[in-house]
Amino acid sequence: MVRIFPFIFIILWSSAFITTKPLIDNSDPFSALAFRFSIVTAGFFIFSLYSKQNIFVSKKNFFESFFSGVLFHGLYLGGVFFSISKGMPTGIAALIVTLQPILTNALSGPILNEKVTIRQWVGVLLGFSGAAIVLGLDIGSNIPVIGLVATVIALIAITSSTIWQKKLSSNLPLSVSNMYQALGGVVFHIIIIIFFAKPYINFSQTFLIAMSHQIFLVSFGAFTILMYLIKNNSASKTVSIFFLIPATSALMAWLFLNESLTNLDLLGFLITSIGVYIATRD
Repeated sequence: MVRIFPFIFIILWSSAFITTKPLIDNSDPFSALAFRFSIVTAGFFIFSLYSKQNIFVSKKNFFESFFSGVLFHGLYLGGVFFSISKGMPTGIAALIVTLQPILTNALSGPILNEKVTIRQWVGVLLGFSGAAIVLGLDIGSNIPVIGLVATVIALIAITSSTIWQKKLSSNLPLSVSNMYQALGGVVFHIIIIIFFAKPYINFSQTFLIAMSHQIFLVSFGAFTILMYLIKNNSASKTVSIFFLIPATSALMAWLFLNESLTNLDLLGFLITSIGVYIATRD
């Protein structure tokens, strides 16, 4: 069962890009994320109580999980949602975030003392090249500067969060750690709303369906799997699977949104898959 976790994660995480646009069309990005992670926090709280996990942790463990949530649920997701709300094409946003494994590989050596081999670097470069083919070469729309800046911030945040999560000294149960991480995301987005954003949510049927998907399948499902993979694998190997996400998102868009999928896209998907295999095989 554990061996299929990466594949389940890829499918669930990729599907999040499909439902982001309906959320943005019916709310401002920060209100949507604050609402989402309020429910996620409550969900993990209830599950922790039900499974008799101790939710009272040390200040050190609380800070570590809370700060990880600020990076991941706050800066990363906030940056992606905000960039798309400003007109950033979803595909280009996904492509920029796909640079994460390259940054993680570059930093995991000096920060985590992980050995990153030449084979992994070759896999990383192949993976990014394939992702670029899928999402980069056939996109000709203008990129808003503010959207580009927000996406780069998201890239830095998710890279920092991955390395930070791997360095955590706590052995908290996943449900408790995820609860405090979700709380960090809630606090971050509420602060943004208070000082910088004009909050609104249109609780339409489309919004509720998209939000339910992101809460239950992405936050409860994919994120928990990601935390498990980071905890039990090297950071550089874990994030290499992210290269499959842009191509998988493009395939989902073809299946569910009737977006075109060219032979060039298929070639990029193949190159990406080969790169991921090279970077992650033992």
